[in-house]
Amino acid sequence: MLKRLKKKKKSKLLAFTLTSSLLLSGLTFDIASAQSQNSSTVQQNPTTTLQTTAPYLTDAASIDNVIQAMTLEEKAKFVVGVGMPGFGGMPPFEVTGAVGGTFGVPRLGIPELRFADGPAGLRIRPTRPGQTQTYYATAFPIATSLASTWDPATAEAVGKAQGNEVKEYGVDMLLAPALNIHRNPLNGRNFEYYSEDPLISGKIAAAMVNGVQSNGVGATIKHFAANNQETNRNSIDTIVSERALREIYLKGFEIAVKESHPWSVMSSYNKLNGTYTSQNADLLTTVLRKDWGYTGFVMTDWFGGDNPVEQMKAGNDMIMPGASSQSDLIKAAAESGNLDEKVLDRNIKNILQIVIQTPEFKKYQNSDKPDLAAHAQTARKAAAEGMVLLKNDNMPLPISKDQKVTLFGNTQIETVKGGTGSGDVNAAYTTSIADGLKSAGYQLNQNEFQEYKTYIDGLRSQEEYKIKPSPWGEDFGKLIPAIPEKPLADNEIAAASKESDIGIIVIGRNLGEGADRKVVKGDYLLSDAEEDMITKVSEEYHKQGKKVAVILNIGGPIEVASWRNKVDSILLAWQPGQEAGYAVADVISGKVNPSGKLPATFPVKYSDVASANSFPGTPVRNPTQVVYNEDIYVGYRYNTTFNVKPAYEFGYGLSYTSFKLSHVNISEGKKFKDKLKVSAMVENTGKLPGREVVQVYVSAPDGKLAKPAVELKAFGKTRDLKPHQRELLQFDLNAKDLASFDEEKNAWVLEKGTYTVKVGASSEDIKGTATFTVDHDMVVEKVNEALAPKVDFEPLTK
Repeated sequence: MLKRLKKKKKSKLLAFTLTSSLLLSGLTFDIASAQSQNSSTVQQNPTTTLQTTAPYLTDAASIDNVIQAMTLEEKAKFVVGVGMPGFGGMPPFEVTGAVGGTFGVPRLGIPELRFADGPAGLRIRPTRPGQTQTYYATAFPIATSLASTWDPATAEAVGKAQGNEVKEYGVDMLLAPALNIHRNPLNGRNFEYYSEDPLISGKIAAAMVNGVQSNGVGATIKHFAANNQETNRNSIDTIVSERALREIYLKGFEIAVKESHPWSVMSSYNKLNGTYTSQNADLLTTVLRKDWGYTGFVMTDWFGGDNPVEQMKAGNDMIMPGASSQSDLIKAAAESGNLDEKVLDRNIKNILQIVIQTPEFKKYQNSDKPDLAAHAQTARKAAAEGMVLLKNDNMPLPISKDQKVTLFGNTQIETVKGGTGSGDVNAAYTTSIADGLKSAGYQLNQNEFQEYKTYIDGLRSQEEYKIKPSPWGEDFGKLIPAIPEKPLADNEIAAASKESDIGIIVIGRNLGEGADRKVVKGDYLLSDAEEDMITKVSEEYHKQGKKVAVILNIGGPIEVASWRNKVDSILLAWQPGQEAGYAVADVISGKVNPSGKLPATFPVKYSDVASANSFPGTPVRNPTQVVYNEDIYVGYRYNTTFNVKPAYEFGYGLSYTSFKLSHVNISEGKKFKDKLKVSAMVENTGKLPGREVVQVYVSAPDGKLAKPAVELKAFGKTRDLKPHQRELLQFDLNAKDLASFDEEKNAWVLEKGTYTVKVGASSEDIKGTATFTVDHDMVVEKVNEALAPKVDFEPLTK
């Protein structure tokens, strides 16, 4: 049935709301007449009629009159969500699995909206009581995988597909994308986020938003801001300098706001320099609206913050998922004068300006039948584009179909499509790596495959390892306990190596919302069984002159330096969504030439991470505060500035072919005025078609402000180039792109001196340079003073 028909089955609360909103000063309100903006007749008694004007939400011009007609109680309810299904006995929405809804005012034409997660695809429940129809959604690659494409066009295509599913399943707004910075590789939610770099984060997020919103549904960028850990996320106080905020932690959001105009921004759980972000007027009003010109509305993260009145004042327009007690506090504050009703009106207007763009307001009749088959192909293509070839000594990959393959590792069967929590997706299937390779026509070692299947099935039948519904509720997917890696006997490996031409080891990790990772075996480090498997399999295959490849089915970096030299090839597949096995087979076979590049640094050891000593805060046992004392030196900015050699650097990624990057040029000459154009030629010098990412870094002179050794300022990806084909890529940079943030001036400034443009294939593989000079200090953009830390700390300096 269509969403509009389903709305007959509302909760008791909504039924009461409907009834009460039709009773106006003891007068019975005529529903039909309320549908008109014109004068309506309200019957006072059988013999007396009263002509009155009933404001009705029809367009932007009607909003002010509608707000004026709202009662204080309606206003206080409208800025608070109607609750979260499964909490407090609240029944599911008609779109089962949607996690948020808004309060409707039917007499004024204000509809109820529905919000649903999440970053890797729409998360709703796939089945509904009494129905045979299913409501599966597509599980796309995780955000970090999408960022690894370095291709906004791919992200936009994924966004378009996600937005279509949102619309056709009757949801108005998607609670995604998420673009917090990968400050530390142990953040349990990094898989939902794009990169350690704000430019990559902002550009990929903007592309996703544009794709989603091309369907006429809304996107929500989150979590605003400096929400870079899960440990004590609801209370942790993030202490960070104004410069690091502006250049690193806010910059991606600024790009996304200005280039994609998301319908909503979600404030984060944490405190920022002493104040909850959802109660922080500096963040939500001064920066977001005054500095950046944002015109959408702000909602809290679910159950975020601790003071609804302060949230209203700060510019947090809507509180989610909402509770009647919050509405009561807001109403009481307005009645007492502690909250100016004009603040409520301002927030309501921000929301209504979006409401009038929604499918629900426009009475769109959703089909409940998105094209899942087409979207699966979009997911498969994106997954392959995001895979990063970390090692390929003497080209063991790609593997021809006539080679016999033995797969090792539990994850060949229990392939991980994506992370857990609100970023999970209830997909109809996940294609395992083993099934993907079989489907592609590879001859797999069936004896070894059966050994793994028997082992896994046996453990899964035990209570300790049974797959159960998520403790958060059935809408949040499954709880899948990790099972120990299957031990391998020496004779088993010897037999397998004789029966196959190449060995492929699959290493898997899952992570999720609510907890951070740890530097322990089986998490950031390999388990003993995994180390043993890599060592023994490699030794046995190498004895016979055969190759060994490793596939990493992971959501974030793991330690690789201690074992990478034992194997011949490493393919970082990330968590590639429901088409995982097919996408891996596309790359393994050479059908797709890998072109992904790392959006985050893989350190040699965890202690090489700039934030290793401060993550996740102090006191160590139960952190209340985390100080970002590495300041602007996050990820590769730290490695390149302080000469800390990574295992695999930011921007790194190999190909089955080779490229030459040349003719690096600045077209505007050697002196900078207000903009410059950088160009570079890319030629495929290998034997296979492929794509290359061109990365434009800038080394700025140290003036009053110290600068990182290099910073990414632009990037682009070639089309699929055949051998000997060339493509010229051009990049426009303006003064704001090149500027640094000066806290004393509250301004973006471009300091005088000589700047070096470095164009390359990674942050450390620079292929060509060019220089230009800035003759005098330039104030590029003044902003409002905001978000200064209240705690003294010593930021890292060169």
